[in-house]
Amino acid sequence: MKEFPLNKAFTLLEPGPVILVTTNDGNNTNMMTLSWTMVLDFTSRFAFMTGSWNYSYKALTKTKECVIAVPTVDLARTVVRIGSCSGANVNKFEKFKLTPVNAVHVNAPLVKECYANIECRVVDHIQKYNIFILDGIAAWVDEKRREKRFFHAVGDGRFIVDGEKINHRKIMIEKLPNGV
Repeated sequence: MKEFPLNKAFTLLEPGPVILVTTNDGNNTNMMTLSWTMVLDFTSRFAFMTGSWNYSYKALTKTKECVIAVPTVDLARTVVRIGSCSGANVNKFEKFKLTPVNAVHVNAPLVKECYANIECRVVDHIQKYNIFILDGIAAWVDEKRREKRFFHAVGDGRFIVDGEKINHRKIMIEKLPNGV
């Protein structure tokens, strides 16, 4: 083994796919790109990190609701560009030619071009670490989309694309000898 720079160790532990988070503060709709996400306890409870440096932060803390939109790799360049500008200066849906769709349970819109959308409510905000804990309250999937591969941020401008799916469900439910 070769020593790896500790300040780059985060690039080895990728938590989840790159997502878009949409918000609506009552006047303005916005979306931001996030790459630090996680599922909590195999449920519809999620976490992501963002702070006051993001324009959507104020809407998120005010309304305590959002939509997590999961784009596929064909949208990667657009998603990175969305994360490279501020909603304070631009309507990102218009600029990037994405379609807002009314959600059922929250005021933030779904993103039509994304493979999946999850309507969420904020249940906790750990301010010390800028972590939001959310409960998913409805989920939507566009199974007609041809592209279904997600992409993951490494953290230094590089991304990893999902590849072949491997099914090991049978191994996970096998009983080992002696009940172990």
